[in-house]
Amino acid sequence: MVDSRRSQRGTANLLMKQPADAHERRREICRIAARVFYEKGFAGASMQDIAKAVSLTKAGLYHHIGSKERLLYEIQNYGMDILEETVIRKVRAIADPRKRLEQTIAGHIDLIVRARDWELTVILHENRSLKGALQKKINARKRAYIHFLEETVRQVEQQSGRPALIEPRLAAFAALGMINWLYQWYHGEGRIKQTELAEAFSGFFFRGLLGSE
Repeated sequence: MVDSRRSQRGTANLLMKQPADAHERRREICRIAARVFYEKGFAGASMQDIAKAVSLTKAGLYHHIGSKERLLYEIQNYGMDILEETVIRKVRAIADPRKRLEQTIAGHIDLIVRARDWELTVILHENRSLKGALQKKINARKRAYIHFLEETVRQVEQQSGRPALIEPRLAAFAALGMINWLYQWYHGEGRIKQTELAEAFSGFFFRGLLGSE
């Protein structure tokens, strides 16, 4: 009877673990596949290339993911998860909008230049490769982030008590343009250190937004 109960508990524990294990396995596939897509491009990378990189048969990869386009969607969706988990959640509770925006800029820069998450790079590098419903889902998540930036910029301008020099939506896109292009040229071993980079970008942005620091 005791052995039977232990067996049942063991089976239950295994079943409880499986979804988490499967989820983590999908994330690991995304992490590795993102590097393949970055190196070869979405069009140039084959499912066989990705299967080899993740140590699966091609049939096994299709079992986990379904299609090459679906894999690209999973990578980009995971990239948005990373942005949400490591940047947005950490700053939402900051009451002061300027501090919230400063921390958002610094956190986003950190993701691009230090963590160098290939999932985020693929979002930037292959942003037009998704089509149809999958593209709409990713674009909806991007719009939510833009809206968060836009609203924070609006609050910063209101807090300053000065006439707005730039429309909040335009300012939000300007900030994203500055930060997202970093993956193309910034190297941490160069003359400009990351802390200096974040300070320079933040100072430059606020001078443009408010007319002064």
